[in-house]
Amino acid sequence: MSEVAVSSVESAIATANSDRTGALVGYLPVGFPDLQTSIDAAVALAENGVDVLELGLPYSDPVMDGPVIQAATQRALQAGFRVRDVFTAVREIRSRVDVPALVMTYWNPVVQFGVDRFADELAAAGGSGLITPDITPDSATEWISASKRSGLDRVFLAAPTSSDERLRMAADSSRGFVYAVSTMGITGERRDVDTAARTLVQRLRAVDAPTVCVGIGISTARQVTEVLGYADGAIVGSALVKALADGGIDGVAGMAAALATGTQRPEPAEPS
Repeated sequence: MSEVAVSSVESAIATANSDRTGALVGYLPVGFPDLQTSIDAAVALAENGVDVLELGLPYSDPVMDGPVIQAATQRALQAGFRVRDVFTAVREIRSRVDVPALVMTYWNPVVQFGVDRFADELAAAGGSGLITPDITPDSATEWISASKRSGLDRVFLAAPTSSDERLRMAADSSRGFVYAVSTMGITGERRDVDTAARTLVQRLRAVDAPTVCVGIGISTARQVTEVLGYADGAIVGSALVKALADGGIDGVAGMAAALATGTQRPEPAEPS
């Protein structure tokens, strides 16, 4: 397998921008509260308006994650999560729904598993690629090579503090989309998505990033609508994890459906 011209993630986001105002990307950790429930929950997201799945690989030192996601991933680890469970989850999810599935993982588990081996197993399971929050393109030579060989997407992060040179590097090296961090700090729900996100997306457009999604702090349909006014996709994590923790599959399905209303185009006004 080798890199194709257009990724499934990019295609899904483009379709969402054509049919609606943009894409909804939904995050849940694999193995929370147990492996099968996490699979069923991801399927529920896809069936309730989520365009791209972001499946978190639980890790013992989640430096970017807020308290809701940290608690969920720690519970998954305590329940016996193993890296290979990610491939099991992706395979079953993709057999049930036709929605691209990216794995969000810190870099150390990939290195420990073997970069080429991880890429091959993810591709064989039907996964679309990786979101790697703690590795930059200039230190990801092995991953870039493996992803090109296996046809996987690679999503790098861009932050408001990134230099223009760093933003260009992220734009040039990413495939699928660039993940624009809406504010500095950890993930979690916020009342208002940081206005720095809009400026960051503009800066990424200026360095020719073709597809940009904004994450961190988005938890309501109104915020989804706001973000899709200037970005290609809105990424929601903590709000979905909390909905799963509090209300199970029905709870997370309802939250996904509610968030998806933020991607709808407004109804045209009735002529007076």
